[in-house]
Amino acid sequence: MPHLAIPSSILRALRPTRRVFLALALLACERTDDASAARAMAHSRDLAAVAGRDVEEIRKGLPLGAQELAKRWAAGGLDLINDGDAAREALEQARSKVQDLRVAKSTFFALAARDGRVVRNDREQDSMAGVTLFGAFPGLAEAAQGRYVEALGVLPEAHGVRGKPDAEWIAATGVDVGGEIRGLYVTGWAWSSYAFRLEFSLRGRVTTEVAGKRENVPLLYAFVLVGDAVYGAPEAPEVNAQAIAAKRPLSSLAADGSYSSLLDITGRRFALGVQAVPAIAPLVAVGVLRSEI
Repeated sequence: MPHLAIPSSILRALRPTRRVFLALALLACERTDDASAARAMAHSRDLAAVAGRDVEEIRKGLPLGAQELAKRWAAGGLDLINDGDAAREALEQARSKVQDLRVAKSTFFALAARDGRVVRNDREQDSMAGVTLFGAFPGLAEAAQGRYVEALGVLPEAHGVRGKPDAEWIAATGVDVGGEIRGLYVTGWAWSSYAFRLEFSLRGRVTTEVAGKRENVPLLYAFVLVGDAVYGAPEAPEVNAQAIAAKRPLSSLAADGSYSSLLDITGRRFALGVQAVPAIAPLVAVGVLRSEI
């Protein structure tokens, strides 16, 4: 474990007992130990609460957005299923009219035909167009009956990172135009992109908390755990996710859905805190790695 070097000139100027005290104090400042594990656990609980609020925004907002899409569909006499440009414009307008969707953490909103074929998403570059959602997310087919549904799966065209494992959480609901389901209103996020959102939020908050104190900002990483898979932000070292996966935290959760441990990754000691987020789905959790600097 790296530690702070004490200049020899300072050591010579101190009595032996003070030298030992100073060395121990400096080492204590950077030690990743049980106290770090408690902090990592607190971080993961905070992020689990954030994730719960994020998914609730979608559950409240998506049906309202579908109503806005239906109004646009009916009033304009538009064929949104066969006009990608009109579909994108309608998607942008529907999101702008619903507060929960305006602030939603989704990485895409899309319109799909009743058979699950994506017509258009709201991104400038649309790699999802023409992809059939039901192959990766068979549960979304219920949206064609007018229901609001959620599903987990893997859709490479929606990934937030290339060259690393990724997967998605997706929600959909039917767009009812005059009593007929004309299409599906779909949204979701790639886990890697969502991990980045959590990590950015955590680092900003911790940096603010230690500002003005005689503390270093710790090294922090956030992850989403789905079963045995672990997804980190695009820039997070994949070896970190692999080290967490090797622990299989979700198979050892405490009664409150938590898991904590210390682990070494490429020569550095980390504290790991994991908290389940049943508000999203069973066997989904957020994890935080914390290492004192």
